[in-house]
Amino acid sequence: MMKAAVLVEAGKPLEIEDVVISKPGPHEVLIRTAACGLCHSDLHFIEGAYPHPLPAIPGHEAAGIVEAVGSEVRTVAVGDAVISCLSAYCGHCEFCVSGRMSLCLGADTRRGEGEAPRITRPDGSAVGQMLNLSAFAEQMLIHEHACVRIDPDMPLDRAAVIGCAVTTGAGTIFNSCKLTPGETVAVVGCGGVGLATINAAKIAGAGRIIAADPIKEKRDLAIKLGATDVVDAMAEDAAGQIVEMTKGGVDHAIEAVGRPASGDLAVGSLKRGGTATILGMMPLDHKVGLSAIDLLSGKKLQGVLMGENRFPIDIPRLVDFYLRGMLDLDSIVAETIPLEQINDGFEKMKKGDAARSVITFN
Repeated sequence: MMKAAVLVEAGKPLEIEDVVISKPGPHEVLIRTAACGLCHSDLHFIEGAYPHPLPAIPGHEAAGIVEAVGSEVRTVAVGDAVISCLSAYCGHCEFCVSGRMSLCLGADTRRGEGEAPRITRPDGSAVGQMLNLSAFAEQMLIHEHACVRIDPDMPLDRAAVIGCAVTTGAGTIFNSCKLTPGETVAVVGCGGVGLATINAAKIAGAGRIIAADPIKEKRDLAIKLGATDVVDAMAEDAAGQIVEMTKGGVDHAIEAVGRPASGDLAVGSLKRGGTATILGMMPLDHKVGLSAIDLLSGKKLQGVLMGENRFPIDIPRLVDFYLRGMLDLDSIVAETIPLEQINDGFEKMKKGDAARSVITFN
């Protein structure tokens, strides 16, 4: 039995319930959750903008300690500190064998229809495991290919945000944009993902990093993380300001919040031959596009899932960046809160005036 925050009905607050977690199967790992970040992606499911069978436990940006492993597990051991990642990979599909692990649909990493569910209520009814993890709970039972061992010196309340926000933002810079030192970058949206993108652009040697956000406190935080310039994203001439200050536009414009207007701002900030990258979870019926003149100017548009990560390699490297003082997770984490304050944390997220809230477990 463990406590978890359960989404019972879309649009309603999460409910703290006692649920039952199963024992590890052959390739499964039982983790004592130490910390879990509140991610805007969770809010999309909580509010019903993205559908999911209910009841279910959200939460996917987590770190913890391995408590038990299945008979066939070879990648982690009891006592290991680990970071979980929603990009669970099978290892043998077309995407995995071609090096695009983040696109794996991970069917083999979930229990089959005829098997007992990993999480149930005390009456035996199933509780859905959201995004392969369900980390808003005292324990996680996941496939071994959904977590990676990390340096035990890493503080777990900081490690948690690497599992999604930092992997997505940094991965976009390192893996998707393949940023060349000296290139210019605009980041639209300075939440957890956007701030991680800015910090990674600094690490990669970007020549100029422009942060666009409507909230001054977030723009100030972006400068602390490495932005060289800031713009009010709600200003009518925001794209024009970016084009003017860079004398023609940026090489890379990264949308990191999931608002249609933010996608337009990213595209409008590009120079000839520049690339716009969409990270945020846009409304499902929304389309982002390039005009004919954009195409004739060699501009490009790409979508990126979870920073095109190869998380068993990427996450330990990001941990090392933090331990060496290069990656500033302390500024990205705004507060730590107990599980019982999770709904308050999401209300703060809706206001948009803080970076990352992280749940910590005893």
